[in-house]
Amino acid sequence: MLYKIVNRFPEDMIVDKVGPVVSLYQPTHRSFPENKQDLIVFKNLIQVIEKSLEELPNSDLKAAILKPLHALKEDKEFWNHTSDGMAVFASSSQCIVYKLNNPVNELAIVANSFHIKPILKAFQSIENYLLLGLSRENFSLYKGNRYGFENIKIDAEIPRTLSEVLGSQKTDSHLTHGSYNGTGGPAMYHGHGDAQQEIDKDTEKYFRYVDAFVLDHYSKAMKWPLILVSLTEHHSLFKALSSNPYLIEEGIKKSIDSLDLNEIQDKATVIIETINAEKYKVLKESFANAEADAMGSVDLEEIVKAAFESRVDTVYIEEDKIIPGKIDYETGKIKYGDIDHPNYDDVLDDLAEMVLSNGGNAFVLTEDKMPCTTGIAAIYRYKK
Repeated sequence: MLYKIVNRFPEDMIVDKVGPVVSLYQPTHRSFPENKQDLIVFKNLIQVIEKSLEELPNSDLKAAILKPLHALKEDKEFWNHTSDGMAVFASSSQCIVYKLNNPVNELAIVANSFHIKPILKAFQSIENYLLLGLSRENFSLYKGNRYGFENIKIDAEIPRTLSEVLGSQKTDSHLTHGSYNGTGGPAMYHGHGDAQQEIDKDTEKYFRYVDAFVLDHYSKAMKWPLILVSLTEHHSLFKALSSNPYLIEEGIKKSIDSLDLNEIQDKATVIIETINAEKYKVLKESFANAEADAMGSVDLEEIVKAAFESRVDTVYIEEDKIIPGKIDYETGKIKYGDIDHPNYDDVLDDLAEMVLSNGGNAFVLTEDKMPCTTGIAAIYRYKK
């Protein structure tokens, strides 16, 4: 296949400087008849990309970039199973596609680096969460945010149930019975150890497996809050043995089988909104303290210079603010230009990428959640 559908951010190709590259975003819809328009929108965005690529002299390069986009256009299965948004990143050698749980604005850009602000917001921990539905016999995993909620499909070959995980280690029977006082006498049961103890041991082994699986395959990469949905007694045991730092204290203390998806999302949303309100408060307070101590700034050129020198610890960028241009990665200077030209993108997007590549943090926030009114703010690692 000419393109790959992926679920984690970032993929290696996104941080490569292999321009020219294409970044395409569009809102999509989950069901008919709304999703009838999705393919039409995609075709229009391809036309925008084609027009931008006309600036390039290399026809073979242009064809290589466009080929997977045209292949995706013809994929009926893909367009019949879209989510709330999508992002496509294409270079001359690779193409990856994200199905997003949140809507995004239409955008099609050809530049020398990928446009990552919308995908960064879609995947940042302040917007998203994982939810673990756990019983003694099985588990399920979901991802969600304020826009939606969906099951994570786990490879069928991965052990999921207690019996599959423990196999021969599972205690198959805790009691045996035999007939005494002659044939036909009453059956007498003989425990082989404490039956409840054996059940508890199996449960603990299984929960440790689930904890390690979620941490290793999802939490470490995504760094999203993890909400546990299970019976009260299972909450206590799982939290006592869990080594997942993203497992939050508050959970939903009911069997996941007793709740429908709308109930689960409503309860999870209340939990996450409470946590996020505190996170936004901390973000604003952290910047205010840094600015008061001359460790913060809202000046774009000053922040870009500091990022170039690897001095930015955290940058806050307003979601819908775009400054056409690019950062010169050789000098750290801003070059302003036309965003429709393949040599230019968004300065703020380049800034976010630079901060992340230097081990810093980047948050894409709505205007009302920003700690300032300029659309850009940064906290420095140290004073110069």
